[in-house]
Amino acid sequence: MPPGVVAAINNREALVALESSVLAQGLPEPLNLETARACQEAVRREGATPVTIGVVDGVPLLGLSDREMEIFATGKAPDGSNIEKVSLNNLAAQALRGSWGATTVAATMHIACGGGLKVFATGGIGGVHRGVADSFDVSTDLTVLGRIPLICVCAGAKAILDLPKTVEQLETLGIPVVGYRTEEFPAFYSRSSGLPVDVTVHSPDEAAEVAWRHWRSGITSAILVCVPVPEEFELPAAEIGRATEQAVEEASRAGVRGKKLTPFLLAQMEKITGGRTLQSNRSMLINNASVAAQIALCLNQK
Repeated sequence: MPPGVVAAINNREALVALESSVLAQGLPEPLNLETARACQEAVRREGATPVTIGVVDGVPLLGLSDREMEIFATGKAPDGSNIEKVSLNNLAAQALRGSWGATTVAATMHIACGGGLKVFATGGIGGVHRGVADSFDVSTDLTVLGRIPLICVCAGAKAILDLPKTVEQLETLGIPVVGYRTEEFPAFYSRSSGLPVDVTVHSPDEAAEVAWRHWRSGITSAILVCVPVPEEFELPAAEIGRATEQAVEEASRAGVRGKKLTPFLLAQMEKITGGRTLQSNRSMLINNASVAAQIALCLNQK
């Protein structure tokens, strides 16, 4: 672990977990590394410590060095093998093989919680996929959110998902959906979805207070703090809807499913929108990291 992370953990300072899949699979080079570093800097500017989580040589790490982040950004481990996308189902396999792995929302939250962290920032969570009645494709992110006491700061769920079913599943799992200065569940690239949140908060301290009271009541699920994408980077819902339908059709024709589906759909939408979804994604990642750091500082005082 980087010395700064070790010192912050030992001193019980405010920490924010960040995922590594955005480096290896989420964004193209060189935007992936630039964005990951911008997220870290956003956390530091607020006075908290960023903890980018990944698996190196089979070992889950709380914090990656600059060199390790550069390697993750290439998508290739030092031995030339692909850096695999790691969730809960293949985390043990990474340890067995001693390989490199980029952690998803689910794996990042699992490792972060084991290290005592309480706040995590990402772009958008996974959820219930369209056509779930045929595919049974539901992200492990929801399972982890239902059982790990962590604040997850996001811009809602990825727009390629079935958002109404995702919100319904969040309710079923007992996960409070907190709107950060919004009364609607954000739709990733769009600021609203027409779906209500459970409660609206207007400050980092209010968000931390909701989490503190939730856990104090004996409930061990996560808190989903939903922050709309910055207004200047919002894409119209109708445009995103059309792009999503086109991307889904392309995936069906290509026979893409499972772990490869989400990266494929996001890449297709980038092409369809002329790269605008990419810039929107970058902006929400950095903005969410900043908000997460503010919440972590408030939570640290409770």
